[in-house]
Amino acid sequence: MPTDPFADDPRTRLERMLAGDLYIADDPEIARRQQRAVRLAARYQAAFAEDAEAAPPILAELLGSLGEEAQVRPPLYVDYGSNITIGARTFVNYNLTALDVAAVTIGEDCRIGPGVQLLTPTHPLEPGPRRDKLEAARPIVIGDNVWLGGGAIVLPGVTIGDNSVIGAGAVVTKDVPPNVVAVGNPARPVRTL
Repeated sequence: MPTDPFADDPRTRLERMLAGDLYIADDPEIARRQQRAVRLAARYQAAFAEDAEAAPPILAELLGSLGEEAQVRPPLYVDYGSNITIGARTFVNYNLTALDVAAVTIGEDCRIGPGVQLLTPTHPLEPGPRRDKLEAARPIVIGDNVWLGGGAIVLPGVTIGDNSVIGAGAVVTKDVPPNVVAVGNPARPVRTL
């Protein structure tokens, strides 16, 4: 069994996670928060299918912030939900995976295609710390009026500028400036808007 890498750090695993530092996800409070998210996401999906008016309050309870007239089609997969902000009038299509170990901020008037992945978690490249289950996260910021095409993947620490379009299936590994179309793996701007 490896020695405790945090023996001299008085913070809990959750406090380390929220600070964006390396942590191990074996904290009971982390598990409780993850279970809450799974439960609320399942309730949201069930309510969406049965009673459209009952669903939005459940979604608002799951997420950190939900702007006016924002729409999210289930299923929705999140780690916590509480670290996600969705701006007004944004539309999120089916099957968003937003791993919100760090903040995920989606601006106003965005269009998020089906099967998009917003992935904040990171893991060490070195095999030893990875084997010891160390992880961290970096926030993702999606500006206003951004369109993420179906199946796009946005990696940890990325910011996508206002009005930009990310092509379907693109893998966004670095920041994308405002007012461009970016496509490919890794995504690269190919046109100015």
